[in-house]
Amino acid sequence: MNASPETGGIELGKQQVRLGDIAYEKLKERLIRGAFEPGHKLTVRAAAQALQVSSTPARDAINRLALEGALVYTGAKTVIVPYLDARALEEITLIRLALEGLAAERAAMHGTAQTILELETIQVLINAALDEGRYTDALWHNKEFHFLIYRLSGMPHLLSLIEPLWLRIGASFNNLYPEFAEAKYGVHNHHAAIEAMGERDGSSLRAAIESDIRDGFRRLKKAAQSAPAR
Repeated sequence: MNASPETGGIELGKQQVRLGDIAYEKLKERLIRGAFEPGHKLTVRAAAQALQVSSTPARDAINRLALEGALVYTGAKTVIVPYLDARALEEITLIRLALEGLAAERAAMHGTAQTILELETIQVLINAALDEGRYTDALWHNKEFHFLIYRLSGMPHLLSLIEPLWLRIGASFNNLYPEFAEAKYGVHNHHAAIEAMGERDGSSLRAAIESDIRDGFRRLKKAAQSAPAR
């Protein structure tokens, strides 16, 4: 039996919604992982090509992310990744310290030998990327490192609060480099986190994650203060 035009239309609509959701998740993940720097211009066409979808789901994804404040329209067809000023950075950082610190502390008791191995493997990738100046790759793996820990907290609602903060600040992470790579702040903090996870020491794991966030904030705040007025 052939599908009716009405049924076909419904199925087509569902497929379009699915493509829009897929495009949204892909673009959101790139923003969270710092694939775009603040000020990066993104057109619907460029997004569609990068995400390998048509213009409609790409536009839907951009519109959703603009509503969430992760993108800002500068024209009818162009958006930019917004800059965060020092005040916004401070607010996001204070919330991150509370939420990510809690997630890390709760995660400590759930780590296994496999967890330690995975964290160490990710850190090897981060270190290699930093040494070779591949900062976008370092940021990509950095997200894996942190969220591997946070997921072990067993608190999905907490993760749903942490992720939007990374969506807003992810692009700004690009301003950590090259200083953060040269000083190895993040590397030291991550090694401390791995050690604390191995010892199942919640307080030390929380302290390592909070130190990582604070060190990053100091660099990001300096970059925001020295940036030209916009």
